[in-house]
Amino acid sequence: MPRRRPVRTLTRRLIVVTAVVLAAMLAASPALAALASAASGRPAALARSGAPADVYAGGADLVDAGTGPRLWSQDLSVRRPMGSITKVMTALLVIRAGGLNREIRVSTAAVRYVSKDDASSAGLIAGDVLTARQLLEAMLVPSGCDAAYLLATAYGPGRAAFVRKMNVMAQALGLTSTHFSGFDGMPYPTEYSTYSTPADLVRLGEDAMRYPVFRAIVAQRGYYLPGSALHHSYAWQTTNDLLASYRGALGIKTGDTLAAGNCLLFEARRDGRTLIGVILHANPTTLPSAPVTYASRMLNWGFGQIAAAPAVR
Repeated sequence: MPRRRPVRTLTRRLIVVTAVVLAAMLAASPALAALASAASGRPAALARSGAPADVYAGGADLVDAGTGPRLWSQDLSVRRPMGSITKVMTALLVIRAGGLNREIRVSTAAVRYVSKDDASSAGLIAGDVLTARQLLEAMLVPSGCDAAYLLATAYGPGRAAFVRKMNVMAQALGLTSTHFSGFDGMPYPTEYSTYSTPADLVRLGEDAMRYPVFRAIVAQRGYYLPGSALHHSYAWQTTNDLLASYRGALGIKTGDTLAAGNCLLFEARRDGRTLIGVILHANPTTLPSAPVTYASRMLNWGFGQIAAAPAVR
């Protein structure tokens, strides 16, 4: 009968084996992180401590803008509706198409559209004539679905053609987990027909913020359009409260539907560094200010991580 090995000897060997395995995992982790970053088109993440505290969301992402690393994420690749963040793609298509001085008449159909569906509105008045640039202001500052309706109709031409262009653009930008069923984020034909992921939305935001006209519009807390022979006067206030509450905030877009919850795609710059991030389905959903609170916490944490990182020599 073989001798039974003392328990303490087995325990000692188990500890040694465990230590070796852990050491191997720790040694491999930078390489694994680098592979993951390469797959996403980003450099390896900074060495960082923990995560931003008290951020409760269905999905989130925080990135050092441009070619910088991903700092933190939550459910990065989970598809979710994003409400009016959809309008970032609408604006991007219009800006890339050009002709922002073209005049577009406000149709009765556009006014009825927002009234019938209780959509967010810029309060446009039927018969007024505005330029495409002015309609971008009306769409991005107060999140006017009436302005989005008019831009999609003009630049499709026709809304169905415009939505097709949105999906073609999404694929061209590498947004492989994104689909648009409408031009403004309204929940049709279902609550989940238009969707994206935190990773895709940050990429979309980065692309849009490369255009000076887009950056200028989304950075505004408000916009006043004086009356003229062509249109009434309009005063629009931004839906993005981060602009007023966070030093260095640059934009960019809010979103809100029953299924999407409260969402925010945001960017801020401090001490020469720019961070871009997104919050999807912030909890609690009954608190509209939650995305701004969480974005502030994410940004404070992210800038802190960058400041604490050792200098590259």
